[in-house]
Amino acid sequence: MSWWRRWLGCKVAPAVVRAPSVGTDRRVYAIGDVHGRMDLLDTLLDMIAQDDAGRGPAKLILIFLGDLMDRGDASRAVIERVMALIGSGGDVRCLQGNHEELFIAAARGDIRVMPTFRRMGAEQTLESYGLGPGRFPVMSDAEIIEWMLHHVPREHVDFLDALPDWTEVGDYLFVHAGIRPGVAIEAQKSSDLRWIRRDFLNHEVPHSHMIVHGHSITPEVDERNNRIGIDTGAYRSGRLTALGLQGTVRWTLQTPV
Repeated sequence: MSWWRRWLGCKVAPAVVRAPSVGTDRRVYAIGDVHGRMDLLDTLLDMIAQDDAGRGPAKLILIFLGDLMDRGDASRAVIERVMALIGSGGDVRCLQGNHEELFIAAARGDIRVMPTFRRMGAEQTLESYGLGPGRFPVMSDAEIIEWMLHHVPREHVDFLDALPDWTEVGDYLFVHAGIRPGVAIEAQKSSDLRWIRRDFLNHEVPHSHMIVHGHSITPEVDERNNRIGIDTGAYRSGRLTALGLQGTVRWTLQTPV
């Protein structure tokens, strides 16, 4: 044994764990599950613009974590706003959540998803597309499918269907629901990235990236050593959350309740 190991009492100094970073020249704002709350999204986007302007020059990246729709009363407006932002030429990204997955399937005529679709706030979404109040509960699954085929713009369906399941910035990985622990991101299943809960939420070992996710509602931002959850239940709490990132610094913006 070398003299310095004896001097340290045979203890080896622990490795330094580097804080995750998106890069000092980039400023990221990740937005949690909007769920049809256009009012809150308008407020949060204004807050982001003011916050970004006050922090000096940096490349702006805006990331929506999915679940734009259902439960709130302005899903169509939210989708159109995100489509416009992505088409504006800036670095704006949006992921596909489990609610988008069901909406796409129903809008393409898959009647098998209707029991789940009905339970997850689809009534409010279809009313935002012009379905009369009170009609949804009394319509058959086949009637709803037929209505969607004729009243939901195909460009909306195509836009949502083309959304990716994940995006990466520096040491951060952004997904809707989470990842399957121990599986490389390229090998992840869409069903896990859009729907996973317990196996991901209960996993305490660090992943290859710091994971930023929505999907699982918590009263406040759920910051752990290996993940950060930012779904604060906007549709019912009135609190829509954005996570800001630049270099190794993190901060949050939330709509006032």
